[in-house]
Amino acid sequence: MRRLLSISILMFVCSLSSHAQDGATAYSFLNIPVSAHSAALGGNNVSLIEDDVTLMFTNPALLANVSDNTLNLNFMSYIAGTNKLSAGYAKVLGERTTLGFGVSYLNYGSMTKTNENMEEFGKFSAKDIDVQGSFCYNLSERWTGAVTAKALFSNYGEFSSVGLGVDLGLSYYDDIRGWAVGIVAQNLGGQVKAFEEDLESMPFNLALGISKDVPNSPFRLSFTLDNLTHWSKDYFYDVTGKEESFGSRLVKHVSLGVDIFPSSNTWLALGYSFRRSKEMKVADDSSHWAGFSVGGGISIKKFKLGLGYGKYHVGASSLLVNASFSL
Repeated sequence: MRRLLSISILMFVCSLSSHAQDGATAYSFLNIPVSAHSAALGGNNVSLIEDDVTLMFTNPALLANVSDNTLNLNFMSYIAGTNKLSAGYAKVLGERTTLGFGVSYLNYGSMTKTNENMEEFGKFSAKDIDVQGSFCYNLSERWTGAVTAKALFSNYGEFSSVGLGVDLGLSYYDDIRGWAVGIVAQNLGGQVKAFEEDLESMPFNLALGISKDVPNSPFRLSFTLDNLTHWSKDYFYDVTGKEESFGSRLVKHVSLGVDIFPSSNTWLALGYSFRRSKEMKVADDSSHWAGFSVGGGISIKKFKLGLGYGKYHVGASSLLVNASFSL
């Protein structure tokens, strides 16, 4: 319990120190989901209890549920030729400790270099890379704590930057009543080498999630509160630029999801992100289904496959594929 209290206090203090980060930040690619299951449930689900190594990218404390020697490969088609590749690995050490290793690579493709007069000067490439390691420890029968250390690299043509970050996560699971709670402070840290002169912060996020099995049914419900340190009027805005009410801003913190388990080795999921839906409305007051997400997965012996589909831009859809194998 002392370890649990210490981690909780540290997460709270870190979240307060990051409260002012409502402006632009570097490494926004960290907000793009890696887990197909989390993405299918609205995006940033931090409370799922599954044998799924990709969940460590949202909450490292969820590593406690992953099988030993699990290798994972992922692909995501994002927006306008932008693709994200990632991989993860989990290693169980003893009865309480699990280590996780991950890497993500976002490739923006080739772009045309121009000046203010739209004169072309050839091509350049842009990419972001995240390399991370996680340490997960079972604090008690139901509580798990974890920390992830990240090294971040961005290169946009002739400009480059380096950043260091940390995720702190907690997970609670009552298997008898089917309750799971997760809380995570994501992306604490900042640049150590800037693109130009000014160092930028990272896209800090404090998230709280609850998942509950519905008794005597194949359903599980999830409720996630995201961006809990971002409450300023400047952070949330509608497409007209008008100031929104507090109630409207409050709803944008919420994501809802439901899992359906047709069998013991398959899952289907549906999610909805209020923020994504509201901020992607266009002139006809339609978000064109942005905010909704779906997915499914299957487990065959040691092999697991997961698919997630969602819209992160009004004009494009994204498909996320996870493939994992227990060695």
